[in-house]
Amino acid sequence: MGNLHDKVIYQAYPKSFKDTDGNGFGDLNGVIEKLPYIAELGADMVWLNPFYKSPQNDNGYDIADYKSIDPLFGTWDDFDRLVKEADKHDIGLMLDMVLNHTSTDHEWFQKALAGDKKYQDFYILRPAQKDGSLPTNWESKFGGPAWSKFGDTDKYYLHLYDVTQADLNWRNPEVRKELFKVVNFWLEKGVKGFRFDVINVIGKAEELEDADDGVGKSHYTDTPIVHDYIKELNKETFGQYEDIVTVGEMSSTTVENGIRYSNPETDELSMIFSFHHLKVDYKDGEKWTTMPFDFIKLKHILDEWQAGMAEGGGWNALFWNNHDQPRANNRFGDVKNYPIETATMLAQTIHLLRGTPYIYQGEEIGMTNPDYAELDNYKDIETHNAFIELKENGHSDEEALEIIRDKSRDNARTPMQWDQSEHAGFTEGEPWLKVADNYKLINTENEKHSGKIRSYYKELIRLRKEMPIIQEGSYEAIALDHPSIFAYVREHENQKLLVLNHFYAEEDQITLPDDLLEGESRYLIGNSGERRLEKTFTMGPYETAAFLIK
Repeated sequence: MGNLHDKVIYQAYPKSFKDTDGNGFGDLNGVIEKLPYIAELGADMVWLNPFYKSPQNDNGYDIADYKSIDPLFGTWDDFDRLVKEADKHDIGLMLDMVLNHTSTDHEWFQKALAGDKKYQDFYILRPAQKDGSLPTNWESKFGGPAWSKFGDTDKYYLHLYDVTQADLNWRNPEVRKELFKVVNFWLEKGVKGFRFDVINVIGKAEELEDADDGVGKSHYTDTPIVHDYIKELNKETFGQYEDIVTVGEMSSTTVENGIRYSNPETDELSMIFSFHHLKVDYKDGEKWTTMPFDFIKLKHILDEWQAGMAEGGGWNALFWNNHDQPRANNRFGDVKNYPIETATMLAQTIHLLRGTPYIYQGEEIGMTNPDYAELDNYKDIETHNAFIELKENGHSDEEALEIIRDKSRDNARTPMQWDQSEHAGFTEGEPWLKVADNYKLINTENEKHSGKIRSYYKELIRLRKEMPIIQEGSYEAIALDHPSIFAYVREHENQKLLVLNHFYAEEDQITLPDDLLEGESRYLIGNSGERRLEKTFTMGPYETAAFLIK
């Protein structure tokens, strides 16, 4: 892949991307069919969420066989063709690797249940505590305790996620060996990148203890041994190749660890995803709440990661959206009154930062949350658990549904909107998840003819590929406490790039430091037509503007 810093990665969620056989689920052939679309956007890689054999309790993140393709998504022939076709378009494939846990349907877990001691040591099994309580008081990230009874034994198995996702025992060298074989298997198939799911929670201690907070995150997140495991993973698999791109999904991580995971000198990963900036609309840190996002906090978090990672030689994966997050334009903008301004401003905010931008399917055409009318329209297990919990905590049906409309992961998983035909051209069958009602207005066909969002993304990608200042420049925030504008400067070889992003509908002004007005400035890109740089700069609703200063 050569220089990583000029790359842009497109995320396709196969289940919702494009269905070619009419069963209502997207498939690998659908990805093949749409490769020209992804290539034309300018993306260098496409990250695909899991398509391995799975009971689909957590949309494929519960893997029953790592070296397989679920018939739901296609065949080996389809996959081999996908690699070849992607190659023709100069697109690398990035696969999702879920190495923290397997499905309880996985052969290893089934053998363990059947009494095979070797495979019992593949998982984290513990007896109850002396008083009969669970091995620890940790909570599962999907609600409820993180331990379930292991068959008809007196032991329990750890599952930090769903009860059907049993955590693997990375302390066992045999487990690591098997997982490295999996990664090498896909490398030999021609894969060019990996996204490692929740990879920073693999380092559990030998002795597991109750958590003071009753949650337990600090007991298994970013433990020192994780770095050793990732170094070993690198050395035994992708590190033997020149050009493999890797990204770690890091749950509740820190800048300090982010640097270690992604600084090229540590031989761990190319970059990491961190999520703190997507929790600024969590009331008291709780996801299942509604509140306006905290803009100052959002800026401070983006700034902390930009400045901190740059200082330590780490590398950020830049993103607003993915398959687990509600649509960013709904969260941070106004999709009713300023849909184009919102989408382009959010895009520019991250595409001109230091890091590798990720585009989640549909973001480039301004797709929104579906705002489903009924709970039954939602399929996500976490959402249904949350609804029950919200009701138990005294919310009415309507209040609970409103919170779910804001926060459900299904917001991002609605089928890709290709055209105005039934089901938005996603399938000729009945889609597994209902298409958003606004598909006649928002779709790639309309966007191609008269749209302003996708063309803006193309321009941002082109600029990144052409301009070293975007790829390599330093980063510094200005007026960090400005109530409505996020402004920053990138600097490289006597050039400065000033980026101004206005996050609200009311007009506002920012006073710029004198040193930015001394050089010769050139308007580079913005969503409100050409502007001139002035000391007191006035910005319209959701306006974004960037200037090159020499």
